[in-house]
Amino acid sequence: MREWANLEIIEDAEGAHRVAVSGPLTISSIAVIDQQFRELEAPVAAFDLSGVTDMDTAGAWTVFRATRRLDASIEGASETLSDLIDTVASAASEAPIRPVRQPLMNRLFGEPGRAVMDMLAGVVNVVGFLGAVLIAVKDIIRHPSRFRIKAVVRQFELVGVHALLIIGLMSFLIGIVVAQQGAAQLQQFGAEALTINLTGRLATRELGVLMTAIMVAGRSGSAFAAQIGTMNLTEEIDAMRTIGVDPVEALVIPRILAAVVMMLLLGFYAIVLTIIGGATISALTLGIPFDSFLLRIQEVVPTYDLWVALVKAPVFGLIVAIAGCYQGMQVEGNSEEVGKRTTMAVVQAIFAVIVLDAFFAVFFTELGWA
Repeated sequence: MREWANLEIIEDAEGAHRVAVSGPLTISSIAVIDQQFRELEAPVAAFDLSGVTDMDTAGAWTVFRATRRLDASIEGASETLSDLIDTVASAASEAPIRPVRQPLMNRLFGEPGRAVMDMLAGVVNVVGFLGAVLIAVKDIIRHPSRFRIKAVVRQFELVGVHALLIIGLMSFLIGIVVAQQGAAQLQQFGAEALTINLTGRLATRELGVLMTAIMVAGRSGSAFAAQIGTMNLTEEIDAMRTIGVDPVEALVIPRILAAVVMMLLLGFYAIVLTIIGGATISALTLGIPFDSFLLRIQEVVPTYDLWVALVKAPVFGLIVAIAGCYQGMQVEGNSEEVGKRTTMAVVQAIFAVIVLDAFFAVFFTELGWA
C-alpha cells in the first residue's frame, strides 16, 4: 500500500507556525502535500523535516519552493536531504514560466516582416550561388584540365539513362490519355480525325517537355539536394575546400551540365513516346492505322513546335539543377534539414518550370509561333 507524506502545523507562543513534515517526499507520494504547501500562508517560521523518510528531486523542489515563497527556514533535515535541497536550489531559475506576450503590432507585422527578410536573404544567397557557378565555369574554360569528364558522364547516366523507363512509360500513358479523351470530345462533332492534331501539337509543344521537367525535378533535383546536403552535413564539402578542391566545380557543374543536356534528349524522347501512345490508342479504338497517324503528325505539327520544345528543355534542366544544388549547399545543422531542403528543391523547381512554361507560351505566341 502506498505511503503518503503528511504535514502538521504547530503554532508557537509568538503566533508563528512551524510545519512538521513526515513520510516520503517522492514524486509518487507528494500529490496531496504539494497542494497543502501551496495553500500555506505566512507567517511560517520553519519546516521541520526530521520525520521525512525518503526524498527525491521532486520532493526537494516542493520543499524549496514552499520555503522560498514563505521565507521560512529548514530544520531537522539530515545531511543527505540538505545536500539535495541545496542542489535543487542552485538550479532554480527566476525566468517566467509563460513567455511574455508581444504587443499587438509586433504580433501583427512580425511574422510577415520576418518572411520578407528571409526572402531577401534568400535572394542574396541565390545571387551569390549563381556568381560562384559563373566563376567556376570561367575557371574551367581557362583551365580545361579541371573539367571532370568522368563525373559528368556519371551524372548523364543517373539523370538520363536511369530515367528512360519511367519517363517513357509516363509519356506513353499521357499520349494514350490525351488521345482517348480528346477523341471522346471530338466525336460529338464528327471530328475524330482531329485527334491527331490535338495529340501531336500538345505532345510536341507542351506536355512532352513540361512533364519531363517535372519528373526530372522530382527524381534528379531531389537527388542533387539530398546528395550535396548530406555531404555538407558530414563536412565532406569542408574537407574538399581544405584540400583545395572547389565543391562548385566538382559537384555543381557536372550536375548542371548533365541536367541541361539530358533534358534536351529526354524531352525529345518524351515527345516521341507521347505520340506513339496516342497512335496506339487511336489504332485500337478509333480505327486510325498506326502508320497513318504518324504520317499525319508530320503534316499537322509545325516544325517550329519542335524547336519551341527544344528551346525550353535545356532551360528547364538548368532551373531544376540550380534549385537542387543550391538547396543542397544550404543544408546545415541536422539531418532534418536534408529532408526540408530536398522538399524545397523539388517545390521550387516545379514552380519555376511552370512559371517559365507560361512565359514561353506567351513569348512564342507573340513571335507568331502559335
